[in-house]
Amino acid sequence: MKNGFSNKLTSLFILFFAIVNTLFSQEGNISKLQIKDIMKGDDFVGHLPNTLSWSQNSTSIYFYWGPSNYEEDSLYCYDLESKRINKVKTDTLNDVSTSAWVFSKDKSRATFEKNGDIFLLELERSKLYQITKTNSRETNPYFTYDESKIAFNDGDNIFCWEISTGEIEQMTDFYEGTPITRKEDFLVDKEKWLQDDQLKIFSVLNKREEKRKRNSENRFDEKTDKPLPIPLNGMEMLKSQISPDGKYVSYVLYKNQSSKKTMVPDYVTKSGYTEMINARSKVGEKPEEYKMYIYNIARKKTYETDFSKLDGINDLPAYLNDYPNNNYENLNRIGSIDGPFWNNEGEHAFIEIRANDNKDRWIALLNFENGEVEMLERQHDDAWIEGPGIGYYSDYNVSRGWMPDDKGIWFQSEETGYSHLYVLDIKSKKKKALTSGKFEVYNPFMSRDQQFWYFSSNENHPGVVQFYRMPIEGGKAQQLTSLLGNNEVYLSPDESKLAIRYSFSNKPWEIYVMDNPAVTGKEEKSIQITHSTTTQFNAYPWRVPEIVTFKAEDGKNVYARLYKPAENVKNKAAVLFVHGAGYLQNAHQWWSSYFREYMFHNFLVDNGFTVLDIDYRGSAGYGRDWRTGIYRHMGGKDLSDEVYGAKYLVKNLGIDKDRIGIYGGSYGGFITLMAMFKAPDTFKAGAAIRSVTDWAHYNNGYTSNILNTPINDSIAYRQSSPIYYAEGLKGHLLMLHGVIDDNVHFQDVVRLSQRLIELGKENWDLAIYPLEQHAFVEPSSWTDEYTRIFKFFKNNLTEK
Repeated sequence: MKNGFSNKLTSLFILFFAIVNTLFSQEGNISKLQIKDIMKGDDFVGHLPNTLSWSQNSTSIYFYWGPSNYEEDSLYCYDLESKRINKVKTDTLNDVSTSAWVFSKDKSRATFEKNGDIFLLELERSKLYQITKTNSRETNPYFTYDESKIAFNDGDNIFCWEISTGEIEQMTDFYEGTPITRKEDFLVDKEKWLQDDQLKIFSVLNKREEKRKRNSENRFDEKTDKPLPIPLNGMEMLKSQISPDGKYVSYVLYKNQSSKKTMVPDYVTKSGYTEMINARSKVGEKPEEYKMYIYNIARKKTYETDFSKLDGINDLPAYLNDYPNNNYENLNRIGSIDGPFWNNEGEHAFIEIRANDNKDRWIALLNFENGEVEMLERQHDDAWIEGPGIGYYSDYNVSRGWMPDDKGIWFQSEETGYSHLYVLDIKSKKKKALTSGKFEVYNPFMSRDQQFWYFSSNENHPGVVQFYRMPIEGGKAQQLTSLLGNNEVYLSPDESKLAIRYSFSNKPWEIYVMDNPAVTGKEEKSIQITHSTTTQFNAYPWRVPEIVTFKAEDGKNVYARLYKPAENVKNKAAVLFVHGAGYLQNAHQWWSSYFREYMFHNFLVDNGFTVLDIDYRGSAGYGRDWRTGIYRHMGGKDLSDEVYGAKYLVKNLGIDKDRIGIYGGSYGGFITLMAMFKAPDTFKAGAAIRSVTDWAHYNNGYTSNILNTPINDSIAYRQSSPIYYAEGLKGHLLMLHGVIDDNVHFQDVVRLSQRLIELGKENWDLAIYPLEQHAFVEPSSWTDEYTRIFKFFKNNLTEK
């Protein structure tokens, strides 16, 4: 079916109106923008709707919103019939998102947790039952025992509630500590030999020992009603789950290895004394230990899951080839265990295992009778496993599950270089790609009748996200949305409606509603139901940045947002903005998470600057090779992309090569430092905000994925850390940092400052913010920061 003509008209109108506004705003620098206003954030733009969910009867949409700007975001409800929005009292069950409900197979009942208690809802009768009402916190409810019971967790243990009788039974008895030891456990070799010899000689002693062992093993035999006490053996409970038939409990234990934690000094405190903030450890910490066990409820037996036969479980990482005399040791590569995920009939279950170096992901069937695993899929990356639907550090959930026939599983993989949807038969092990192409698939899920897939994708353009439906066996996908930008779709439970959280480059997020074209079989129009932006925000004609591409050093196309001033105010100076977070996308056509920077870029353009915002190597949205382009060398290809962006401006937009600056925060601050130190002839001024100056001092989870660990891959850290290149500074450098930043510590910029002092560098300055963490909160801090940055660029790029 073709996209709706009315929605195309709406998209064209939005684009046309935005371009006209942009052209108008460039006539003679008429901007009335003030930095102190735009740095108010949501109070200036408007408090935008978020966290959408549907009522189960598909008649209402719930979301959080702050339309008055005088209160924290509150829960609101849009009624489709009356077309009215009303504030919801949060003491009702309406503030429980249906996305957190667990449904029975026939969808007639749902169970969920609210405020630490468990509830059962009969949907057809709208009958609600409160299962628990205690001072402790019960969590994670789900149906089990062929849906005759609801299981839930209370602390480390599992309890079951019998639906027909209301009786609650404790199913597990986990306790801290270790099993009781006997003196025989501590016998030395000589004593052990003598004991064994005695048992061989004297039959009476041998019979008594066998009887003692039987009694010990059968202390909690099959006849007792109480669960077997199970020691945690010095580990902690991560998760536990009872099987659908109630015969087994799977549980995962983990142990944090001791690592020295950092301390962040807080100087401006209520007490008047300097106080210390406990913070994270640094990269290179010993990996956590994970183990999975099966508890056979009837036999009162436990056994550990064996992962030793997984393909590649003992493989050494490829980067060690650079260290022929390495002493690398990783005795237990298991880094996480997810699942089990049961099929519809409760006959089979698979689990997902990750290596602690994040270079392998395994999906395997789990045999509950003996704890063995049968590998179905291995995903390996010499860099690191990540991508939409795959990785834990991306903005999208990990996607996996069972096919409707229970004969296969589905998951996402970057096997072709982009994250796509796959199915795999559990018997034949044959795998089939359901989607393919140079685009990413986001958040796939099945329709209620399990005949179709729904998912989002950037198939049309890396910076545009639309919503699709596709037959369950694959094939041509039907595009259901058409507004240009990002369409975050929330499908109603009956699949008749789409609630869309939509935004465009210069239009903040709002909620739209439309009938599902896949159901109606005709073109549909989306209707906007929220209007969140303030009068002050609406008074300014915000620009639509042009999406451009330029060639990188290696010939690859680099996407970027380009902001151009009017010719009559153009000063031939340019500023490159570097987004943060590493794996994040910003050269797209929707409302940016860097909305303050977007507004600041409009302010810069009003004052004659050209601005280029690049999705450098390592950014999201462009596939695996782009994502891993920074592996073992941050400040390599990503910095080169910025340098070639500057060359693009000089060649194509008449920018003076001696008037180019660069700025960014966090990873963007890091790139700014590398640019000032390693490409000083390209960038004359740089403003580095909350910057990583030495990756050996950052956290383990993010850094070890990209650079491995300092002790094992010193080459990667040496070539990726700005502090080693500080002698290259020629231009003007401004550093800005929050003193109580517990993410990128203030220590980073202090260490670099000392390095610059020792090098005798004078053309740098440091602004500190004593009450700010990594993400600034106070408008006064934002205002001071960006006022300094504007003056810095004006003084160093426009005045000669």
